[in-house]
Amino acid sequence: MRFLARVLTVPLLTVPFVLSGPPAQAAAPGVHVVTTHDTFAEYRPGEHAVTYRPELVPVGARARVLSVSTPGLGTTTRLAVTGLLPDRAYGAHVHTDPCGATGAAAGPHYQHVPDPVRPSVDPAYANPENEIWLDLTTDRLGRGAALSRVDWRFGPRRGKSIVLHEHHTATHPGHAGTAGARLACVDVPF
Repeated sequence: MRFLARVLTVPLLTVPFVLSGPPAQAAAPGVHVVTTHDTFAEYRPGEHAVTYRPELVPVGARARVLSVSTPGLGTTTRLAVTGLLPDRAYGAHVHTDPCGATGAAAGPHYQHVPDPVRPSVDPAYANPENEIWLDLTTDRLGRGAALSRVDWRFGPRRGKSIVLHEHHTATHPGHAGTAGARLACVDVPF
């Protein structure tokens, strides 16, 4: 089982740039693999990748996600984007709900151990070990990628989207987990 898990994590460095077709799920015993890719568009019902601020996440920009969960190793998630603004920092996190007409539709960040206080700004809960953070900075061509590794797997309660935010994620008390406005959202069936 461990050998298979290691083999499945190797493609995280290259696969997100070559995936094509509709969102897919593949699984070996105990391994959960999710891949999705989509092109950001303005909201309309049934849209799975939405930009709320086209001046910062242009219509036509693309997102690709690969997430692998394995027993004993946790969850590794890779986000790759193209077509964003060049040389710009973006925050990104897994959220509890699917994308919708506004950024708020995606709900709060998914937390493995939920903070009883909302909004969650306590670094004991809002941190990259309890949430999946995928902050990135684009290159001169507007491309960027991020990788998150956490030691847990999704249970019955699962994340349903990744939201791109205005800036990298804060970590200090009272602001932990905040990353500014919600710029765009892509559905991911974790």
